[in-house]
Amino acid sequence: MRLPLFLLICSIASLAMWIPAVHALVLNDHPTSRAFFYTGILGLFMVALAGLSLGNRVPRYGMPGQLLSLLATFVILPLFLAVPVHDALGNTSFLNAYFDMVSAVTTTGADIYSDPGRLPPSVHLWRAMVGWLGGLLMWVSASAVLAPLSLGGFEVTGRGAPGGGSAAPAQMQEADPKRRLIAVVSTLAPVYGGLTLMLWILLVITGEPPLTGLSHAMSVLATSGISAVGGVENASSGIAGEMVMFLFMFFALSRLTFSNDTVTIGSDRLDRDPEFRTGLLIIIGMPLLLFLRHWLATFEVGTPGDAEQALKSFWGGLFTVMSFLSTTGFESADWETTRQWSGLQTPGMILLGLSVIGGGVATTAGGVKLLRVYALYLNGMREMERLVHPSSVSGEGRGTRRLQRNGAFVAWIFFMLFALSLALISIALSAVGSDFEQSLILAIAALSTTGPLTEIAGNAPIVLSTLQPAAKYILCFAMVLGRLETLAIIALLSPNFWRS
Repeated sequence: MRLPLFLLICSIASLAMWIPAVHALVLNDHPTSRAFFYTGILGLFMVALAGLSLGNRVPRYGMPGQLLSLLATFVILPLFLAVPVHDALGNTSFLNAYFDMVSAVTTTGADIYSDPGRLPPSVHLWRAMVGWLGGLLMWVSASAVLAPLSLGGFEVTGRGAPGGGSAAPAQMQEADPKRRLIAVVSTLAPVYGGLTLMLWILLVITGEPPLTGLSHAMSVLATSGISAVGGVENASSGIAGEMVMFLFMFFALSRLTFSNDTVTIGSDRLDRDPEFRTGLLIIIGMPLLLFLRHWLATFEVGTPGDAEQALKSFWGGLFTVMSFLSTTGFESADWETTRQWSGLQTPGMILLGLSVIGGGVATTAGGVKLLRVYALYLNGMREMERLVHPSSVSGEGRGTRRLQRNGAFVAWIFFMLFALSLALISIALSAVGSDFEQSLILAIAALSTTGPLTEIAGNAPIVLSTLQPAAKYILCFAMVLGRLETLAIIALLSPNFWRS
């Protein structure tokens, strides 16, 4: 534990490579097994050399260093993670392997290998594991790194206000970040692993093969959308498996569904959480609108409805809306029925909007986050109230205690930074050969960490492997920017952040 945080993450990644190595050995796929086993040994050897070179110098686990370690994990570590993938496949470029690992570790799930049969089963397992470990990293870093710095959505909450929201004195919080990190890992890792194991068992019970069930279980908890069979619509579990996954996607709506370690102001009850209630409103309201659109269109015609098709249509909309709001990106097998039922020709705009909204703060979901959207909604309602009663005084309700006084202002700043990043990434992609529709879809998919948008949001799937190398580098940058968020990158560039 005397190693720097980035070297600890590298050592965990090296040890994790032995799991697909053993899996490939059991399947008698010896070339793939050797690729993962030897790369894992090489990684541990490099970590040992780096540890020996540090000597007796114990690194400081300061907050700037931890945030920089997160950035290195998303940018530099995929270079190492891509080595066994490139070696095992043998017929892919290293840039494609690097892109795939950046997509996995940032829980984006943009599938550059469109044909699942091209990859060996152990590589499918490795991709799901990298996404799962990336989700665990976000669970841990949200409480241990981002919350003390008031980043990642915490700048909107009461603890982000000057002098507010500290459960303990600031000296205690910053005295030993290393001890805080160890405590968070020991608390959340068993919960994360237990939920994944439970979902895996339930998917296997519903008829899913073990490897496919494990990849889907890891992808749902990490909201990575990585699948060993090309998506939930190709799975064997059917609607029963979708129902099970639907229940576990609620963990991406609010951190209060699994922990209250970041709540220091306001109630820690889930039914009073503004994020969870806003997410429920979207999840129920959007499928209902799609469902009722059919009846409104056929009211004058008087066409009789099919009850079974109506239920499939509603369920397809419910699951898909939940999946893209949580930035998982799984498409229901009944989504096509929903499209035909509602008569929508371009449902991709709805999915793009849901992905931009995103899930809860301090979860594995990406996007703008529900708490920021809720803060902007409250500010809009307050401004409308002042149009009628200009001299009115706002009363701070029970549901707004988690938000600081200037929470809407800070949320608007982030939203404008997100929109500016979206515009710049779209312009950059257009400059290297993508048309407007492709550029917009690719930019939103990368910044919201919802990779499956590239396959479902447009009129035709976007084949990522055919993009120019410059476009792939731009998307890698966008995925890292979407995972760490713009405010964290700006904080790393600020001199005041490093001055201590």
